[in-house]
Amino acid sequence: MTVDVSTIYLLDVESGESVEAELRDAIEQAQLDDWQTKWQPAMFDVLRELARQGVPRSQWPQSWHWNWEQKAARVAGLLAFRGFSVVARGETQGLAQVDLSKMSREASQVGKPLVYVEYLEVAPWNRVELGKMPRLRGVGSALVTAAVALSCEEGFKGRLGLHSLPQADDFYRKIGMADLGQDPASQNLRYFEMTVDQARIFLEEE
Repeated sequence: MTVDVSTIYLLDVESGESVEAELRDAIEQAQLDDWQTKWQPAMFDVLRELARQGVPRSQWPQSWHWNWEQKAARVAGLLAFRGFSVVARGETQGLAQVDLSKMSREASQVGKPLVYVEYLEVAPWNRVELGKMPRLRGVGSALVTAAVALSCEEGFKGRLGLHSLPQADDFYRKIGMADLGQDPASQNLRYFEMTVDQARIFLEEE
């Protein structure tokens, strides 16, 4: 499989300087290795500290149990699923998995095809909600941009949908997605969509 690689730029939070990165339209073994050997130990360090401080589990990172090896294996070879990864400074900074088989729910575009973001996660050291200053900023936005661009390439005109973990709700509101409320069929997670017009505005701002 040929992997398309695009050059993007992230922000080094400490220095304020731009950092060159790769946006790859796949999740490869190298990214899964990084998840196993770098992300997992970093997340476990966070969880140990939260447990030491007596922080309730309900306030722990809501994606701490995600297993990217299992997620990638589950959809391997299925044409409806695609993966994206962001790589910078020699390590994986973010991962996303999307599904091309879902339909829109938002009133103005109901029943039309969209790119559904099944999973999106940035490396623990880039997550501000984990209590430390993130190293790099812009990883999540870069993955959303990749999903919107794929939607355009597929003829879906930028339409995007996803169920958000509560800790990420504000991020999706901030980038201009429509909040369609809690979905009882998906663990009461809030469902967000990006309409054609919202996608156009998002891409212009990015």
